[in-house]
Amino acid sequence: MVEEGEGRSGESADARDPAPADGSGDGAARKPVVRRGWFYTDLQFGDGVSQSRMRTFRPGHLQVDYTRTMMASLLWRPQPAAIGMVGLGGGSQVKFCHRRLPDARLEVAENNPHVLALRRTFRVPRDDERLQVLLADGAKFVRERRGRFDILLVDGYDESGIPAALSSQRFYDDCRDALVPGGVMAGNLYATDFAAHVEKLKRSFGGNRVWVLEEKRQSNRVAFAWKDEPFPDGQLDLPAIVAKLPHRVARELAEVFARVARAWRER
Repeated sequence: MVEEGEGRSGESADARDPAPADGSGDGAARKPVVRRGWFYTDLQFGDGVSQSRMRTFRPGHLQVDYTRTMMASLLWRPQPAAIGMVGLGGGSQVKFCHRRLPDARLEVAENNPHVLALRRTFRVPRDDERLQVLLADGAKFVRERRGRFDILLVDGYDESGIPAALSSQRFYDDCRDALVPGGVMAGNLYATDFAAHVEKLKRSFGGNRVWVLEEKRQSNRVAFAWKDEPFPDGQLDLPAIVAKLPHRVARELAEVFARVARAWRER
């Protein structure tokens, strides 16, 4: 999530995208508001905090710091075959992974049909042989995909924060079980009782397989949790890992990778 006022210049509402064809566009889900400026397009729920931000003329760019940090999960799995995501929002990570990781298959769950209806506004690609975006309950989505994902990115929020279904002990157990051996989960913890989430993650993954990084410029923390031991002797060999990544990914995330590797050594 993005604090209000970061880089915005002018704003206007947008509601041009159609509702989902399955007729589920009403219900109890709250409709988001799109704020448009010259340089940024934000997805908000009217409370002054952006759920997602897109650089208007570079829609595939990871604009928000925590989304870039979450992509440091590639240090654990630099050549992922399957990536799961809970929460679509403006689709920043979906767009990045779809464009920059051509060998990875992406599956995304979003439970708010009004958010899903803004897919075109935020230039999220159409479904294809590598991408499937589902109108689905995130907890059920994870539970039904045991042993599926190399990387699981969890960024599911509603207007009040992280829903109870995405913060239960069972949910974190299911996240663990949805990973392949050696897989990693990255979760965004924003303005919440992060200690309670971390404790549950430790129960699911083990106390020495959970690690939390704070974002200096935001009220976000990124929690990483993984199966098995990710690095030989606990040492993160950054050059060797980066060599396995597509060149453009290594270049675009170089600063993030360096920061995470440094924090790993100092933890």
